[in-house]
Parts: sequence; structure tokens; C-alpha cells
Amino acid sequence: MLKLRTVFIALLTILILVFAVGCEANPAADPDKDPNPAAGVEGETRIVEHALGQTEIKGTPERIITLYQGATDVAIALEITPVGAVESWVQKPVYEYLRDDLEGVAIVGLETQPNLEEIAKLKPDLIIASKLRHEKVYQQLSQIAPTVTHETVFKFKETVELMGKALNKEDQAEKLLADWADRTADFKEKAAAELGSEWPIEVSVLNFRADHARIYVTGFAGDILGELGFIRPESQRKAAEEGNVVLKLTTKESIPSMNADVFFTFIPGGQNAPEAIQQTYDDWTNHPLWHNLDAVKNDRDYIVDDVIWNMGGGIVAANKMLDQIYQHFGLEK
Repeated sequence: MLKLRTVFIALLTILILVFAVGCEANPAADPDKDPNPAAGVEGETRIVEHALGQTEIKGTPERIITLYQGATDVAIALEITPVGAVESWVQKPVYEYLRDDLEGVAIVGLETQPNLEEIAKLKPDLIIASKLRHEKVYQQLSQIAPTVTHETVFKFKETVELMGKALNKEDQAEKLLADWADRTADFKEKAAAELGSEWPIEVSVLNFRADHARIYVTGFAGDILGELGFIRPESQRKAAEEGNVVLKLTTKESIPSMNADVFFTFIPGGQNAPEAIQQTYDDWTNHPLWHNLDAVKNDRDYIVDDVIWNMGGGIVAANKMLDQIYQHFGLEK
């Protein structure tokens, strides 16, 4: 009996040791340990070059924060839900076209003034920022988490490339850009066939504010229109070469400078535009000079969505903008 008891105690001791070693090897078995101590950052380290330098990133980040609208858009296109994003310019807190995908995402302040304390609380492993907006707080952001920046906020293809590298999703980013290239080529081919000698068409992108009107000669919509094969009036081409994004028109006598075959016009707030903006639009578009413009005479003055055409800034918005252009010209997508 004594011998059996000794054997039993020895076996029990071995089982206890095995269990203890198992718990040590499996942190999930210990409630006091982090079950995934380096979630999102395991794997090889790589260096990502960006507008404000170089950033070391480990593995595949999972907890990302986006600090400009185009980056938030691109995150969704790359099938990443940010843990935090800045508030949208209109349709607050996030644009309607992204709202379903951003349900539950924390708002971390304004694009022009992100809340560093709220960002830190979310414990991100990657922050996507913009030199244009965030150069002054870049060092503080970098102390919270690895941070990469784009030069500006509207070059959506460059944002896709940057985020593809930073998120370890380069293949997916390349696929998004390849699909976009296929769509632009398809549009140009169909537009040329449909419009014949009229193609390429001359366009102006117009915008009305409370106390003036604007022509966007570059920017998000301007860049896309150029890629699709549209051309600009000579005065706008010259302004673009000089580095201008917007031409600001303060008097109705400048209406002739808007002239083009087609107008794409967006109004802040759309049908719910503030009264002062709507009044400006009504005053300018009822002026005799307006009715002498080619796009107006040919009924090619299209009112478009200001969020998609000007504020979204990412590849999801770009594709939605292209959908609308197909529709305006009666082309099959």
C-alpha cells in the first residue's frame, strides 16, 4: 500500500507540473495575462517613407487611427475599420456614404485639430496623418504610435499606396489601383465612342459660397476629371500650372471666366445649403452673363454631390464620382 501511495503522489506531482507549464505557455489560461500581448504588430519590421520622414512599422497593424477624410475612406476600401477617425466636415460625425462601415468608430476631434488625449486612449498601433494638417503635432503623434503622413489630403491614389505599405496590404492596394485604372480606361473609350469629334469635352468645376463663387482647377475632382480625359479652358490650365487649386470669383462680371462645354457644380450642403449660399447661387445663375455660357445654353450644367466630389477624398468617393459621370453622359458602367 505504501508503494502504491508513493507512486500516486509522484504521478500527482507530475500532473501539477505539466499543468503549470501549460498555463505558462498559454497566456489565455491565465486571466492576469494579456491573451494577445502584441496584437497587430507581430512579424517583420519594415521602414515606410512618407511626407515627414521614415517610420518603422512591425507586422500588420490592426488598431489604426485616420486623421483625414481620404485616409478614412481608403481604410474602408482596404477592409480595415479604424478604431478612431476625425469628424467629417459635414453630415457629422461621419459621411453618410461611409456611415455603415464606421459604426462604433470613436471620433478623435477635427481634421484640423485632432484630440491627442483621445487618440492615446485608443492605444493605436498606427496613425495615418497628413503633413498639410498635422505637421505641427507629428512628433506628439509619433510618441503615441508609429505615424505616417501624406503630403496633402486629396491625392487619393497616393493615399492608397501609402496605406497599403503601412498596413502591410500592398497587394490589396495594388488591386484597388488596377481596378481604378481599368475603369478610367473604360470610361475614356466609351466617351470617345459616344461623343465622337466632341471628345475631349471642356469642363469647369464650380462651387458657390456665401459671398463668392469658385472654380476648382485642380484638387480631388479636378485631378479625376483630368485622368478621365476631360480638358480645361486655357485660363484654368494656366492657373493650374501656376499651382492654383481654386480661382475665387468675387464679382458677377467674372462669370464669363467659368465658360466651358460642361459644368459640374457642387454646393455646400446640397439641397440643404445654408440660406446665404443658396442666395449666392440664385443671384449668379439668374444673371444674364450666366445664360450666355456654353454649358448653360446646352443644358449641361450638372449639380453634383459636394461630399463625393470634394470632401470624401478617397478611392471609394472617387469610384462613386465616376459612377455619377457615367450617368451624366448616359454611358454604361
